[in-house]
Amino acid sequence: MPGDQVCLGRKRPLPSCPNPLFLQWLTELRDSAKEKGLKTQYVYQKAINSLKKYPLPLKNGKEAKILQNFGDGICKILDERLQKHYRENGSDASIQLTSHISKKASSKQMDEPQKKLSRNLGEHMKRPQIEGIKEKGTRKRREYVPQKRSGGYAVLLTLYRHTQMPGSKGFMFRNELQTEAQPLCDKSFTVPDLGCKYTAWSSVSTLIQKDLLVKTHNPARYSLTDQGLALAERLDSEETGMTKEHVEQRSEEEISHDGPDVVDLTLEEEEEQKEKESRCVQAFASSKSSARPTTALSVNQARGLLSESDAKGESQTLETGRTAMGWHLPPGSYDIVLCVDFIETTGGSSGRKQELAKELQRNAVTFDIRKLNVGDFLWVAREKVTPVPGQLRPPVAKELVLDYIIERKRMDDLCGSIIDGRFREQKFRLKRCGLRKPIYLVEECGSTAAHLSLPESTLQQAIVNTQVVDGFFVKRVQDVKESAAYLTIMTRYLQKLYQNCTLFCRSRELEGDREDDMENTANLSCSLMAFTEFNFGAVKNKCQTVREVFARQLMQISGVSGDKAAAVLEHYSTVSSLLQAYDQCSNESEKEKLLSSIKYGKLKRNLGPALSRTIYQLYCTCGPLS
Repeated sequence: MPGDQVCLGRKRPLPSCPNPLFLQWLTELRDSAKEKGLKTQYVYQKAINSLKKYPLPLKNGKEAKILQNFGDGICKILDERLQKHYRENGSDASIQLTSHISKKASSKQMDEPQKKLSRNLGEHMKRPQIEGIKEKGTRKRREYVPQKRSGGYAVLLTLYRHTQMPGSKGFMFRNELQTEAQPLCDKSFTVPDLGCKYTAWSSVSTLIQKDLLVKTHNPARYSLTDQGLALAERLDSEETGMTKEHVEQRSEEEISHDGPDVVDLTLEEEEEQKEKESRCVQAFASSKSSARPTTALSVNQARGLLSESDAKGESQTLETGRTAMGWHLPPGSYDIVLCVDFIETTGGSSGRKQELAKELQRNAVTFDIRKLNVGDFLWVAREKVTPVPGQLRPPVAKELVLDYIIERKRMDDLCGSIIDGRFREQKFRLKRCGLRKPIYLVEECGSTAAHLSLPESTLQQAIVNTQVVDGFFVKRVQDVKESAAYLTIMTRYLQKLYQNCTLFCRSRELEGDREDDMENTANLSCSLMAFTEFNFGAVKNKCQTVREVFARQLMQISGVSGDKAAAVLEHYSTVSSLLQAYDQCSNESEKEKLLSSIKYGKLKRNLGPALSRTIYQLYCTCGPLS
C-alpha cells in the first residue's frame, strides 16, 4: 500500500535508560551548576554519560558507586533525592518507569509546538531591532582618541606643539620626543611599571596603526599625519581651554574667598620661575632670530615665543640659550655616580674582575654597573629623587654624562686589539662619542708581558701615539688596585669640580657637535648630554651614512689614520665624488697624485704621493693590487 512505511532493513530499537529518575536528577544538578558557573557541571556530565551506558536498573544511589565518575558525594545526593521521592509517592513507588515522568513527557510533547510558535514570533519581533542596531554600528565608526595623560596623548601634543614652533623641522627624534612628552604623561616612557613590561612609549605603535603618526629614517624620525595633526590640534585646544577655565575659576575663588588669608608660597615660587623662564626664552629668541632659527628650544618653553616679544640684553644670551636647550640640574640636586661597563665585572678572569668591584666598594665609591656602548668607565650626574606617596617606585631620575670617559687596557688586551684592528676603531669611536676628555687607562700585566705576540717596543710606541698623535690622556698603572685607586681619585675630583655647577642638557641631534661654538663659552663643563642619548648614539653596529662607511673603508688602508681619513672626506665626502674627480684627471700620473697635497692634522702636513697612489689603486684598479 502506498500509505504504508517501507522498511529497507531491520533496525534494532535503541534501549531507553533503565534508570530515568537518576538521569533526570543528575541532569537537573548539571543545569543548576551550569547556571551558577560552577565547574561541578563537568563532573555531573561525566556521571550522566556513565549512567546512560549502564544497561541494568539500580535500586539506590549506593549501587551506582560501581559506575565510573560516581563518587560518595553524587551517590549521597541520589539517595537523599530517592528518600524524598519515596516520602512523596509511597515506599512502593517505582524508580524505573514512573507514571509522572511519562505524563511530563507527554505534556512536553504537547507544549512543544506552542513553544516553537511563540519562540519564532519572538525572534521575528527581535530581528528588526538587531538589524537596526547593526546598521547603526556600521553607519558610524568610533574615532580613536587617546586617553588624557596617556603616552599617545603626550606624543601627539608634543609633536603638534613642536610643529607650531618657528623654524620647526617637522619631526622629532625618539630621545628628544620622550624628554619633551614626559611632563604630559603620568607613566614613564622608559621604565615600565612594576609587574608590567609595557611603557608609555608602547602606545606609539598604536598611533602608527591608526595612521596618526609616521615613522621614517634611521635613526627614527617621528612626525604627524594630516589626520594626527587635526586630532592633536583638537586635543591642544581642549587642554588650553581647560587650563584657562581652571585659572579663571581659581581667580574667582580667590576673589570670593571671605575667610582668613592663606598665602601659598609654592604658587608664588612657581609663578616667579615661569616669569624667569619666559624672560629667558624672550632673550634667547631676540638674540638668535637674526642668526638662525631656534630649533634647539624645548617644546613647552618655545610656546611662549608666540605671545611674548620683549627682549633682554645680550649679557644673558649664554645662560638663556642653555636654559632653552632643555632641562637642567641646579647645584645640590644631583649626585656624581661612577658607571662601570658590565664587561668589566663579568666573564673572562672573573676573580680579577670581581676584585675591581670589591676595591671600589672598599673605597666607598658610589658606582653603578650597566651596559656602555663605548668606553669602560664614565661618570653621570644623577638627579636626586624622592619617593612619591602612593607609588611603588620613585620617579625616574634624569642623568647627564660628564665629559670624562675611560677606556681600560691591559697590556695583553692592548696587544690583541692592535693585531685584530680593534685598537684604531675604539679610538675612532671614543673621539666621536661626544665627550671631550677621553682617557686611556693602561694596566701592566706583570711577567706575562714577555710572552705577548708583539714586542714591547711596539706596544710602547702605540701608547705614545695614543697620547701624542691622537690627543688622549694616558694613565699607566701596575695592577687592579691601582686602577681602582685612580677611579676613586677621579670620582672625588669630579664631585668637587661639579659641586657648585648648574648642569644644562644639550642634544647632539639638535645642535650637532658644535665644538667651535662651545669653545667660546665660559664654562664648558655645564653643558652635558643625557645618558640615554649618549649611549644610543654610541651603538657600534647602528645604521651608518655613506660618508661614515667611506671613512671606515679608508681607515682599513695601512697608513690612513682618522685624521687623514677626515681630511680626505673634507674634499670628497663619498666614493662617487672621488671617482668623478679621478675621471676628470687627464692622465694616470695626475690621478695617482690627486690626494697627495691634501693637508691633515694640526701640523697641516701633506697626505703624500705614496698614500695617494694606494688609494687610487684601491678604487680604480680592476684586477688584483700590485
